[in-house]
Amino acid sequence: MARPRKFDEERALDAAMHTFWEKGYEATSTQDLCEATGLGRSSVYNTFKSKHDLFERALARYIETTTTTQLAILDDTRHRAADRIRSLLTLIIDGEMEHRTDGRSLGCLTVNTTVELTARDARAAGMLERDTARRLAALRGVIEEGRRDGSITSTRDAGALARFVNAAIGGMRVSGQGGADRVALESIAEITMDALTH
Repeated sequence: MARPRKFDEERALDAAMHTFWEKGYEATSTQDLCEATGLGRSSVYNTFKSKHDLFERALARYIETTTTTQLAILDDTRHRAADRIRSLLTLIIDGEMEHRTDGRSLGCLTVNTTVELTARDARAAGMLERDTARRLAALRGVIEEGRRDGSITSTRDAGALARFVNAAIGGMRVSGQGGADRVALESIAEITMDALTH
């Protein structure tokens, strides 16, 4: 008969996710994961097979949680399209201000992973490509709605505008890591909105 697990696997996964988010994949040691999750080395490997397996599961959890929250804002048809994009940018800024140490933000685990791993980790790259495609499709759809409701007036290609907004969000994340404050990030958001409405 299998022994019952004496820990909460979901809680351990969340703890590992935050550790990878803070330190990055390469800089996170097995000891860091043991300390974060409260598990012994053998329990970590019995449960998650390897550091990379744990990282993939943590990245998948982060993507699902973050993307679901962001797409819920973009899908909220009670608001005009431009207002939904503005709300998304505000969410990003709030997140950068919330997850901050010594004047620097943690940024975004997907952005951090894109920079650190995609050139040499095909599995992580595939996860990020699928997530990016999902985000771009949602942004493009909202931009097209904005054209119909009159709140987005740029005549540029909707797909190109979606990529621009997505790149601006990534840039805000990196800027926050570099020490940019709320005022600086809000100015990026305003210019992003100007690109959609002028």
